[in-house]
Amino acid sequence: MRRFASLTLLLAACSTAAATSGPGDGAGGTDGSDSSISSTTSGEPPGPGGSSAATDTPTTGVGTTEGGTLDPNATTTGQGSEDDYDAPGGAPVGNATFSVVAGDRTLLVEAWYPADISAQAAADAGHPIAEFVPVGPQRDMMVALLAKLSEHGQVGVREQTRSARDAASAGTGPYPLVMFSHCHGCVRFSMFTIAEHLASHGFVVVAPDHAGNTLFDEPQAPLDEAFLQVRVADQSAVLDAVLDAGNSAVPEAIRGAIDPARIGAMGHSYGAATAGRLAQEDDRIVAALPIAAPVQNPIFSGTKLAEIDEPQLFVLAAEDNSIGKIGNQLIESNFDAAATPAYLVRLKDVGHWGPTDICGLAEQFDAGCGPGARQTDGTEFVYLEPLQARAIVAAYAAAFFDHHLRGNAAALEFLQTATPPEVVEVETRL
Repeated sequence: MRRFASLTLLLAACSTAAATSGPGDGAGGTDGSDSSISSTTSGEPPGPGGSSAATDTPTTGVGTTEGGTLDPNATTTGQGSEDDYDAPGGAPVGNATFSVVAGDRTLLVEAWYPADISAQAAADAGHPIAEFVPVGPQRDMMVALLAKLSEHGQVGVREQTRSARDAASAGTGPYPLVMFSHCHGCVRFSMFTIAEHLASHGFVVVAPDHAGNTLFDEPQAPLDEAFLQVRVADQSAVLDAVLDAGNSAVPEAIRGAIDPARIGAMGHSYGAATAGRLAQEDDRIVAALPIAAPVQNPIFSGTKLAEIDEPQLFVLAAEDNSIGKIGNQLIESNFDAAATPAYLVRLKDVGHWGPTDICGLAEQFDAGCGPGARQTDGTEFVYLEPLQARAIVAAYAAAFFDHHLRGNAAALEFLQTATPPEVVEVETRL
């Protein structure tokens, strides 16, 4: 949490008007038209997804046509239907690590993808998350952190994957791709639960370490406009590499298997700001999902919601002690000012790191798992279990990208439904 105190202070130091601005002012307003439809859903019966808790029951989803529209006559292993976003999809998950050279930067990259059914047993067994880290001092540091998890970490850290290393592809591509950007001082696998969920539903997820701004870097790269541009350049360089069917550095399982017309961006915290800027600057991005941070805010002056035409789904953690009240106010104003369609998913009793797999891995990641103090009124409480927070965000991510990358109109019902209603509030502008 110490690392994010700087963000809270920076936001607080900016003008109050920037924090509370709505459409048409400093938040990047709309053209003033009243053509959007607004709806709020809270406390209603769960939608077709039912409970948000993930299960181990594989499903076979509904296939899509080449253009991304729903094909009711096709069934494709690993593609989720409108009925099962809260459950794993039908494909076992493979994952692989590779490197991409981006100018003078070498980026370690992780990919998750639908694997061949022969990988099911290996995916069920998974592997310890320490194996994401190359052997050497960084692996030693990761092992040491895992060996002394605090009360928060014992609740929040997911130590075992559900993916098969270097498994063969399911071979059902070309696949839609989601680019993921990690938080400040985090790692490319900080949301691997959500990546695995998407991969089981037929998506490829690719995530680079932003060198100089990972858990293993000290001092950290700054939270500023200049390094945001570096992070966005990292994402674009990795995207270039993944779309190059002749690039032998890219794992064979995804090489030449990505649909260049179906690419989304997703990120957490600093990564949320990165995903938003990537959508603004890279025409290949067709939908963006920022988690627990505003896209446009006074820190990153180059991000303009008025220049982001793509659909966005904003995730707001109501008890976010890292970005604070002003950060959440900015997320609200981002939603109000965003181009339509836009979605806002508010999560009750969830903190900044709650949807991640590294909540409590180190002291700075404690806010979001175990006991804490409400950012709303300072009272003591217990955060929503990260297991459930991760499952909720994963379900909405699967529905959002199914709708906007695959063209599955049926996914809209899930996106407009609070699931589960006691935790989630949904607002949409269509």
